[in-house]
Amino acid sequence: MDDTFRRFYFDAPVEWVDTGSERLPCRRFGSGPPLLMVHGFPLSGFTWRKLLPELARQRTCWTLDLPGLGGSEWTNATEFSFDGQGRTLKRLADRLGLERYAVIAQDTGGTFARYLALEDPARVEKLILLNTEMPGHRPPWIPLYQFLMRIPGTLAPFALLMKSRAYLRSAMGFGGCFADLDLIDGDFREEFVEGLRLSSRRMSGMSVYLRGCKWAAVDALAHLHARLTMPVALIWGAEDPTFPLERARAMVGQFPDARLVAVPGARLLVHEERPQEVARAVLEFLA
Repeated sequence: MDDTFRRFYFDAPVEWVDTGSERLPCRRFGSGPPLLMVHGFPLSGFTWRKLLPELARQRTCWTLDLPGLGGSEWTNATEFSFDGQGRTLKRLADRLGLERYAVIAQDTGGTFARYLALEDPARVEKLILLNTEMPGHRPPWIPLYQFLMRIPGTLAPFALLMKSRAYLRSAMGFGGCFADLDLIDGDFREEFVEGLRLSSRRMSGMSVYLRGCKWAAVDALAHLHARLTMPVALIWGAEDPTFPLERARAMVGQFPDARLVAVPGARLLVHEERPQEVARAVLEFLA
């Protein structure tokens, strides 16, 4: 099954989009109203592979690799802040010629997407957020990793650590991402662990991406959410230790028009772990 989703994703040709200070590899799937798909840390557009066959039946799905991650190219002028990444996504939507579009985003991508919607409220018709940052909350381990990324020489031992299966399954690795830890293996490990570990360019990009995330921008969303008047759906892995469901429920009330769908048996990467349930909830919301 892994190979089926993998082939479906990589069979789509890459379209390189220049957004001014970065070049982003994008892929297009399906037909219908556009849906921009924004991944989180430390992933790439490949993370949507299990949703794409279903969503592409009704939507033109655009995936991308965010600056600093995947196959993206970035420069010293690239903005790696939460709001800066939102502005980059706005330029991407401009370059793609999207007139009215929906957005689905997860993890850090969900915060970038909210800043995109603040930049482009007339065109973002609906917003779908999967297990993402919440004002006043700090996900475990990420602040520590941000600190470590500022210490010279950190990337080399980190690459060695990523070879350890025990580390990958721990809370400091991907243990909080899946209720079923076996999902860390297979194409997920090949693309997101080995692909990162074996590439010095990707390791460097991961570092600048992580260091660019400033928490004041997340906390500011406590009042900025009120400006997001488009319908918003929060689709949440119910067992997520990174962004707890209880805090997500409390955040729903900050939006003018929002609803939450809890998916049992899933953690942070709910779309990787329960793709059928997520695809169903997405299509029902978009309809």
